[in-house]
Amino acid sequence: MLKIIHGADFHLDSPFAGLDPERAVQRRGEQRELADRLAGLAREKQADLVLLAGDLLDSERVFRETAQALALALGAIPCPVFIAPGNHDFYSRRSIWATLDWPENVHIFTSGALEQVDLPGCTLWGRAFTDSHSDTCPLDGLTVPEDGKLHLACLHGCVGAGNSYGPITPADIAASGLDYLALGHVHQGSGLQKEGRTYWAYPGCPEGRGFDELGEKGVLYLEAEPGRVNAQFIPLARRRYEIVTVDITLGVDILSAIRSALPQDRSGLICRVILTGEGKAPDLSALERALSPEFYSLTLLDRTRLPQNLWARREEDALTGLFLRAMWEKCRAEPDNAVYQLAARYGLAALEGGEEA
Repeated sequence: MLKIIHGADFHLDSPFAGLDPERAVQRRGEQRELADRLAGLAREKQADLVLLAGDLLDSERVFRETAQALALALGAIPCPVFIAPGNHDFYSRRSIWATLDWPENVHIFTSGALEQVDLPGCTLWGRAFTDSHSDTCPLDGLTVPEDGKLHLACLHGCVGAGNSYGPITPADIAASGLDYLALGHVHQGSGLQKEGRTYWAYPGCPEGRGFDELGEKGVLYLEAEPGRVNAQFIPLARRRYEIVTVDITLGVDILSAIRSALPQDRSGLICRVILTGEGKAPDLSALERALSPEFYSLTLLDRTRLPQNLWARREEDALTGLFLRAMWEKCRAEPDNAVYQLAARYGLAALEGGEEA
C-alpha cells in the first residue's frame, strides 16, 4: 500500500484583488506557507509520494522569493515530489521551473508528451503544459499494462470535452486503466470518482482566493494499491470564504441573526453577508462597525425589499405617489432587481426626509 498526498492549484502570488492592499499582502504571505503545511502533513502521514497537479504558481511572473520558499519547503518533504505544470505556470525555458535549482527529491515534468517514471511499488505517468492552452487530452491515449503494479498519473486538465485546458473525457479515464489519476485545474474538490477501474479526483485549491472558492480547502491523502484507493480530504487553508444570507423580516435583531448564522469563531472568515426580507433599510455602516472586529474581512449587502403595504401609497395624489407608481412598475417587471428596490427605498427616504440615502 502506497501513502500519497495529492495537491494542486496553490496559485501562489495571487493578487487577492477583493481585499484591501494591506490584507492582500498578508494573504499572499499566508499563501506561501501552504508548502510548509504540506511538508508537515507529508511528515505526519509518512507519505511515500507527493503529487502536485499544476498551477502551483498563479502566473509566469512569480516573485523569485516565492519560488525559493516553495523549493525550500518541498525539499523538506522526506519523499519524492512530482509536479505537473499547469496552464497558469506552464513549463518553458524561461519559467521558474527551468531557471531555479530545485531539490533532488523534486521531479518536474517538462514535456507536453507523457513521461513514464518507474518507482518502488508503482509506475507514475505525467506531463506538463508547455503553453497557457492545450487542446489535446493529457492522457493522450494512455493504456497501462496489466502487470500487477500500481499505476498512477499526475496531470493538469479539465474533465469535459470542448475546452482548451487539456480536455479529458470519462471514456479517456476509463481507457487508461490507471489505478489513480491525480488531476489539477478545477478549484472545487471533486471527491473520489471512478471511471472503469480508474479512480480519479480533483483535490481543489488548498486556499480560497475569492467568493467563488467557498468553504474548507485542502489536499487529499490517499492510500492506494492495485485495484483499490481510499481518499481522505485534509484541510490546509488558513482562512475561509463564506457567503451567508440572513432574513431580517419582521424586525428581527439583525446582529443576533447574523451571528447565529455563522460559526462562533469568525476571526478567520472572509465573509459576505446578504441581508434579505421585507422592512426598513438596515443601517449597514452601524452593522459593519459592530461586526467587522469579529471577522478577518466582512462585506454587508442589502438585498431587502420594501414592505408590500408601502406600495399602497402609490395611489396618493402627490409627488410620493407619482414616484412610487413609477418604481412599482419597474419592481413588478423585475422583482429580483435589487437596484430598483434600493432606488425605491432611498428615493422615498429622500422625498420624506426620514432617512439618509
